[in-house]
Amino acid sequence: MNIQEFEAQLKADNFDEINLIEKPIGYVMGEHQHPFDACALITKGDFTLVVGGVSTTYGVGDIFRLSAQTPHHENAVPNGVTYLAGRKHQVSA
Repeated sequence: MNIQEFEAQLKADNFDEINLIEKPIGYVMGEHQHPFDACALITKGDFTLVVGGVSTTYGVGDIFRLSAQTPHHENAVPNGVTYLAGRKHQVSA
């Protein structure tokens, strides 16, 4: 899937914010969570998510999804990463 197709899919899936994100070589963030669903396409480098003790590394062309409020660790060691990310903010009832 190319960047344009991915962005079109995010919009079709009602992701309300789309950003190109870059993390430098050596980027590490300890456990945290987000108030939004995330879906991202890796465009350069690689990115590792650790969810529930399971580590998964995503490379160029891979897509990762993360539900809102999911505790996770993330890093871009050793290559850094660039990814196009969609955020779907939760709507209060």
